[in-house]
Amino acid sequence: MAEGTEAALAAQLGKLLPHLDERQRRLVLGAAAGVLGHGGIRVVARAVGVAESTVSRGVGELDRGSEPSGRARAAGAGRKRLADIDPGLVPALLSLIEPDQRGDPESPLRWTVKSTRNLAAELTRQGHQVGHDTVATLLKAEGFSLQGTSRTTEGARHPDRDAQFHYINDQVKQFTAAGQPVISVDTKKKEVLGNYAVAGTEWHRAGQPVRVRAHDFPEKEAQKAVPYGIYDLVADTGWVSVGCDGDTAAFAVATLRRWWNGEGRHRYPRARRLLITADAGGSNGYRVRAWKKELADFAHAAGLEVTVCHFPPGTSKWNKIEHRLFSRISINWRGRPLTSHEVVVNTIGATRTRTGLTVHAELDPATYPTGITVPDEVMAALPLTAHDWHGSWNYTLRPEPPAPAPLPRRDDRTQPDDRAPEWLHHPTLTGLEHAAFTELLTAVEQYLLDHPPISLHHKRARHRTLRRGPLSLSDRLLVTVIRHRWKTQIRVLTTLLGSPAAAVGDALHEITPILEALDRSVRPAPITAPTAEDLANLIGKTNTKP
Repeated sequence: MAEGTEAALAAQLGKLLPHLDERQRRLVLGAAAGVLGHGGIRVVARAVGVAESTVSRGVGELDRGSEPSGRARAAGAGRKRLADIDPGLVPALLSLIEPDQRGDPESPLRWTVKSTRNLAAELTRQGHQVGHDTVATLLKAEGFSLQGTSRTTEGARHPDRDAQFHYINDQVKQFTAAGQPVISVDTKKKEVLGNYAVAGTEWHRAGQPVRVRAHDFPEKEAQKAVPYGIYDLVADTGWVSVGCDGDTAAFAVATLRRWWNGEGRHRYPRARRLLITADAGGSNGYRVRAWKKELADFAHAAGLEVTVCHFPPGTSKWNKIEHRLFSRISINWRGRPLTSHEVVVNTIGATRTRTGLTVHAELDPATYPTGITVPDEVMAALPLTAHDWHGSWNYTLRPEPPAPAPLPRRDDRTQPDDRAPEWLHHPTLTGLEHAAFTELLTAVEQYLLDHPPISLHHKRARHRTLRRGPLSLSDRLLVTVIRHRWKTQIRVLTTLLGSPAAAVGDALHEITPILEALDRSVRPAPITAPTAEDLANLIGKTNTKP
């Protein structure tokens, strides 16, 4: 056979063979050898660079005239599966996976990431030589796949949950059929402002992502944005106030008031009733007294009969505002750092959908104190009617002024005797003549009578201390004046009055905002008198014992 013919054969077969499977290559090589005749097997094998036995097998298959079987190799041919060579491999793999799912603390991978590489390393340590790709193949063959967590478990299920859903649905149908507004309210998750990473992606030129901080933990003085939203179910519109302070009931109702004055009353000029669907917890929870107190004030000012229906505990995701408004806002600001309140407001206000959703957003820079508690007598005076069905979840606030709260009785049981020694009333210490101090005491007393007794300090403070505690109103005013004027230590004032340890601190918490409201704040003296001796020296007194 000429060398030129062998070279031509090698060139032609070299172009064809890469496009064929194993069996097809054998048949083509066998056919080429058959055409060449005697010695053709050796020539073809040498030209292509394969074993002569491979060409010979192709010649034999052609001579036998075997029908195509769809297999490249004969049954049983090829490399054995590792699971067949090592029968204990699959059980060993499952023993690593399944006990971990059941929480078996004895599993060697109980507290490690179950990656295929970790699994392969553990199996190899146990004597099963296997690679991570084979582990992945075996897991898929056993019905495993990579999966995240699924939010399905809701915890304890209230027995009246479904019935409450039906009740809310019936209320919504009644209000919408009568042309009365129906809104869904809630607070979106607080957002830390700054150059922090935000989940999601948005379009940028390749290799030019937005640069953000390497760590997500907020700075000590980082500001926060508190978006409180109102979703109009009928109009498919949203209203969001972005607060700079805490998520309180006062902030929630302030947003409601803004929505009604800016949009609601114009869209529903004939509205006489308003239905609010809300979560069971948070600033608008069914147990929050301040929420009901603020709603009563809103109902009276707006002239609306306000009905509130709360979703059962643990079912907040069914509130319409969650998936019709808040989810759209999250999509709109994905991958975009929320660096300021202005960015948050503009991003929320730019939220649109193809179905017609529009959102109004504005900044609420006001401050709303936390820890406000409403006493029983104020709650009893609210024009609130509980529904027959789960009155704690469903109630209506009538557009009426609250009934006047009973005035505190001024007798020996409610007003204890003065404890302060007479020398503490010296005009040098109070900065007031005796008549002026008496006039200020009268103004504070009248302020307390004109305003409901709501605590303006932390929830753990004892309400009884503010009104019926061990200190009289005169003593509470006196220690507040001296504390602010001379920076006297609280423990010193406590000793001088012989009062319980927390009484002076509670008095400061109560009287200070009252003086500010009366525009009678105490101006500090040019020097300080932190001790009892310092106070006594100011008036030339030598004995400071109470």
